[in-house]
Amino acid sequence: MEKIAAASQAMWFGGWSGDVRAAVDAAVSTAAATNALPVLVAYNIPQRDCGSYSAGGSDSPDGYRAWISDFARGIAGRNAIVVLEPDALPGMDCLSASDQQTRAGLLSHAIEKLKALGATTVYLDAGHSRWHSPSEIAKRLNTAGIFAADGFSLNVSNFHLTSEQVSYGKSISDLIGGKHYIIDTSRNGLGAVSAEDWCNPAGRALGERPTAATGHSLVDAFLWVKRPGESDGACNGHPAAGTWMPEYALGLAKRASY
Repeated sequence: MEKIAAASQAMWFGGWSGDVRAAVDAAVSTAAATNALPVLVAYNIPQRDCGSYSAGGSDSPDGYRAWISDFARGIAGRNAIVVLEPDALPGMDCLSASDQQTRAGLLSHAIEKLKALGATTVYLDAGHSRWHSPSEIAKRLNTAGIFAADGFSLNVSNFHLTSEQVSYGKSISDLIGGKHYIIDTSRNGLGAVSAEDWCNPAGRALGERPTAATGHSLVDAFLWVKRPGESDGACNGHPAAGTWMPEYALGLAKRASY
């Protein structure tokens, strides 16, 4: 379990965070006090997860704009990385055309608010290699204002091999002006069982430890965005999304290659 406890992990914020400005401020202050760079996940987009295991989010576009403004005020110009709204772009097929347009506008607004802080690095989530073609996700990234962000994130809360995400990300980057990207390696040490089996699949392992030394010029970091051991959702007898599962965590650690 020390393998998990010793690794830097992202902090997630959503409706459960209460006063998000205070919550983000506390997280950034704690990281700054130890000379660390905080990785924050903004996860509160309206109609989040299309009503599935991680359903929720702000109750309106105006509510989200107010929430992301408070989120930004919590950072207050200090150094931070923000992973913006996992699955919001790749998973928006359940929405009407009008709601898809609204979502893209909200993501663009969020990028603008966060980048205005001056020291925040923003990665807009782009799903993973088994979800959409590079051309399709590049189109969605462009619609959501990727030009104003620092790059995009891949494999968040998923299990696909790092090598596959590196190639996929390069194909996307080529279509959007050479943007850089990060990869979630928290649970991809043995790859995925299948693209469909993403909800607490058995037999998985921790992936590469968090590092900025990736060996790939376009890959800014391997990060543990998903906290290893937290449930993906109430599937196959597992608890609700975000619930800590010690036995699952132990299995991830035992099967790691280090």
